[in-house]
Amino acid sequence: MASHQIVESKNEKGELKKYGAFQNEIYYQGMFQNRTVEVTTDPSKLEKQAKDAMNHKAFCYIAGGAGERATMDANRLAFRQWKIIPRMLRDTTNRDLQITLFGQTYPTPLLFAPVGIQAVFHPDKETGVAKIAAELKVPYILSTAAASTIEEVAEASGDGSPRWFQLYWPQTDEITISLLQRAKKARYTALVVTLDTWALAWRPWDLDTGFLPFVKGEVGNDVGFSDPVFQRIFREKHGKDVKNDIVTAAVAWSSDVFSGKAHTWEQLKVIKENWDGPIILKGIQHVEDAKLALEAGVQGIIVSNHGGRQMDGAIGSLDVLPEIVDAVGEKLTVLFDSGVRTGADVIKALCLGAKGVLIGRPWVYGLGIAGKEGAKQVMQNILADLDQGMGLSGIGTIANCNRSMVRKVQYPGDSNSSN
Repeated sequence: MASHQIVESKNEKGELKKYGAFQNEIYYQGMFQNRTVEVTTDPSKLEKQAKDAMNHKAFCYIAGGAGERATMDANRLAFRQWKIIPRMLRDTTNRDLQITLFGQTYPTPLLFAPVGIQAVFHPDKETGVAKIAAELKVPYILSTAAASTIEEVAEASGDGSPRWFQLYWPQTDEITISLLQRAKKARYTALVVTLDTWALAWRPWDLDTGFLPFVKGEVGNDVGFSDPVFQRIFREKHGKDVKNDIVTAAVAWSSDVFSGKAHTWEQLKVIKENWDGPIILKGIQHVEDAKLALEAGVQGIIVSNHGGRQMDGAIGSLDVLPEIVDAVGEKLTVLFDSGVRTGADVIKALCLGAKGVLIGRPWVYGLGIAGKEGAKQVMQNILADLDQGMGLSGIGTIANCNRSMVRKVQYPGDSNSSN
């Protein structure tokens, strides 16, 4: 179907825009033009459609998780066991989805989660997704493991479009500093430091297919290979340029970024001294770590278990969100990631205290099915579902998302409806 534009929080008259009106466009095209959506609107069918459309190894890479995917199940079950309690006879005709993060206002509470090697899902890759993120005015978070460079994504995103940089933290401080300087120069406004991926987890779906794209150097190393400091260090050690031996270069880059050696709280000093904007730590699951993040002087955290990709058997992120918000939410900006599939999920996370919500696998499935326009439609689906859901729940603004609107109820047999 044709691309749909949902890019402003207000229309030409200054009235709040209804993101939920996207469903009217879908119905109109179906009824009057006999055109149906290219990407399913059903979150329970999205993974299956992506599996049918995508290369098998690429699909396994994005759909798989650590171990038996128990943490992925926990994420979905956590959402299923929090229920929304709708309120009636409230004027929610015009919903306001605006939020403010770190002093900047965004039209919606959604963010594009950082996802690496997008070229294996579709040739549109990061630069294409950055363009549609700019159209939606949803912050795009670029992964260090991207198949595009920091500068290429900045150019594709355009001036004034919100973009953040996600750091897989190298062991070599000089390389870390270089990456931060490049991101600052390219006008990335916030830094997301991922804490839980200094080594890759046991991921059977990738192990069974023997698929780790970074190893051969052909994809996913673009941020590193384009870095002048990494290039110099590699040349000094190996006596040749990165481009002349990309396999050796890939080993060198991965050994520095996914070194198997964890960083410590004290080492955050290097990042704080070399980044001017907000620093957000991603991968916080324990309330004591949230307190340590506050003590470390960062500006935000992302409650996340990496979508179940790192620690099998870990607790669902939504289950720890309320206690983390209670502990640090008044002094730190708490964002949420892991297991979000629907607009209702977003409402639940916001009601439990998150200030913004990262979306990952769903839009990647859309990318794999129909390129950047598929990714865009998936995000529009979630925005429409969120907008309509807020209205039907009696929630007029994001500020009205609070714990009085949800309750934890554990029904026997209540299982996850979508992975």
